[in-house]
Amino acid sequence: MRTLCASTLIGEFFVIGFAGLVAMKSDDLTGATVWTVCGIGMLFSLLLCGMITRPGGVQLGWALQVALLASGLVIPVMYILGLAFGALWWASVHYGRRIDEVKARWAAAQAEAGTPAGG
Repeated sequence: MRTLCASTLIGEFFVIGFAGLVAMKSDDLTGATVWTVCGIGMLFSLLLCGMITRPGGVQLGWALQVALLASGLVIPVMYILGLAFGALWWASVHYGRRIDEVKARWAAAQAEAGTPAGG
């Protein structure tokens, strides 16, 4: 699960950065506001990569998805990107857990057979 979720979060890191570049063109926002919000979002996405397997990591990831979707209030195309990344996040969590379960069953079967897990 960790690899899939971290890949999604790294993608979000770049999307948040590019959204900041688009938001800079808005007359309603200052550069400091844009880069403070985007910087916090980018930092949060990077920190979540390391926290994903800890308690609450997946829930924090969902909070980031909601924030990404809410950024559509400032940059309308972020509604589409927020939905896309929300779907990617769901798939990363759902299928990542299934992959982890299969790997655990395979390792247990290998341990019972007395063969090393690596080969």
